[in-house]
Amino acid sequence: MADQDERETPVRLGAREIPPPSTISPAARKALSDGAAQPPVARPAPADLAAWRQQAADVDAMWERLAEPILEKTCAKVKTRSIAGVSCHDAVPAGDSPADAPVYLFAHGGAFYVGGGAFAKVMAVRAAEALGIRTVSVDYRMPPDHPFPAAPDDCVAVYRALLESCDAARIVIGGGSAGGNIAAAATLMIRDRGLPLPAGVVLLTPEVDLTESGDTFRTNADLDVVLKGGLPEANALYAGGRDLRDPYLSPLFADFTRGFPPTLVQSGTRDLFLSNSVMFHRRLREAGVDAELHVWEAMPHGGFLMGEAPENAEIQAEVARFISRVTA
Repeated sequence: MADQDERETPVRLGAREIPPPSTISPAARKALSDGAAQPPVARPAPADLAAWRQQAADVDAMWERLAEPILEKTCAKVKTRSIAGVSCHDAVPAGDSPADAPVYLFAHGGAFYVGGGAFAKVMAVRAAEALGIRTVSVDYRMPPDHPFPAAPDDCVAVYRALLESCDAARIVIGGGSAGGNIAAAATLMIRDRGLPLPAGVVLLTPEVDLTESGDTFRTNADLDVVLKGGLPEANALYAGGRDLRDPYLSPLFADFTRGFPPTLVQSGTRDLFLSNSVMFHRRLREAGVDAELHVWEAMPHGGFLMGEAPENAEIQAEVARFISRVTA
């Protein structure tokens, strides 16, 4: 973030309470209320690798418990298998899919260091069910043992393998939060390595600027009940000492005039990463890229996570429509 010019006058906010608004569904209001009661996540210092490993193990164990009833209820079929040497959760919806149906290559979120295993598997079946298409959730390598560029490299390797049996015009690459960063970075790598570009890209509340320079990192701090503050420690861990403005680390700073697929970007008015989405969309439009920006009322980072809010289904409906459009 640029230093504050001493001649500029900041806005000073007094103490105030901001309740869930009446403009969203009851389930969404409950999600905001429940999230407000939760404490923020404390993350270790970047150099404390043992603490990062322990925190990741704790989150993985939690998701092993949460995933079991979700996977038992799903109608999608999922197999965990190696693709190009990378562990992936390959899910297909119930029933038969046409041979030329789209394929959704997905990178899970988790602040770059958590979200593999059971969580990535749940993301695969949820997307396959909601979108009605095959979803390959990449269980990419993560820090502290595998910092950048392991994650986008894994996604590119899986994409290259999929091209052996699937036309690029049928593949859409997507990701949420940190996974949105990885999806965008992998797409840039695909372009720069001369591979055919995918049909489209889906970025759900993406962390595309590791410098966290955007306005809403200040204005939505604490207001976002899911991600109550920025991720500077996790970003530094992931970057492994590299310049955070490297376009493969912060895709916001890439040169999109060299080409980029049609892109859907999603966020919410209470999302800490709203500025990321707004600025990324503008960069794409300035370069003449086909880009959509969808912003939901009062939605925090990652959607209304604590319940089955209809707004979450609206996101999936927009993603399904977008995938259908770009792969038609």
